Amino acid sequence: MSEPVPYPVLNDDEPVRQFNELDASLTYSYSNYLNWLFPERVELIEGEIFKMSPAPSRVHQGVSINLLNPIINFLKGKPCKVYAAPFDVRFPEESKADKDVFTVLQPDICVICDRSKLDARGCIGAPDLVVEILSPGNTKMELLHKYRVYEEFGVKEYWVVSQSDQSILIYTLNEMGKFQPSKIFTLSEKITSTVLPGFELALDDVFDDVE
Repeated sequence: MSEPVPYPVLNDDEPVRQFNELDASLTYSYSNYLNWLFPERVELIEGEIFKMSPAPSRVHQGVSINLLNPIINFLKGKPCKVYAAPFDVRFPEESKADKDVFTVLQPDICVICDRSKLDARGCIGAPDLVVEILSPGNTKMELLHKYRVYEEFGVKEYWVVSQSDQSILIYTLNEMGKFQPSKIFTLSEKITSTVLPGFELALDDVFDDVE
């Protein structure tokens, strides 16, 4: 990735209370992000601001819960932890210092098996499994940026869940560090996970009673 140009902050402790006070042409770090007190939810990709939807739709939330509950139940008594958005995942290039982290994402669901990556503010480093539930507001460019981040930083498995198609596409990281896509799974089918051996999920259950 290109070398980011730090945002010239005069006072690192000065909070930003309005989203429109930010300059979208500048590059921001996690250190800047921590001082943003406005209600809008945002993500950072290479220091660029991506504004998230004000609140997920009811269908989105229903799908998220239907995915989350079976993962929670499966992980009981196991070392891996599962978290749902809003939950910050920081992707450091080298230094883990706040001022040197320029990518911060909030996956809809993520599973972290290396607990040393967890701290009071979320996760620093790649989760083992990331689930993104597509919303109408997602742009192709945003999805491409996230795909590249997850692949580059070594997310082992990345699920892309489509509400409209009621389908799931799974990308699995191969030995070369590149994502390999599965077929598109649809209703009446079941999915399994290389990250969670023994886990099985019926798509009918994922999209049940969410309309």
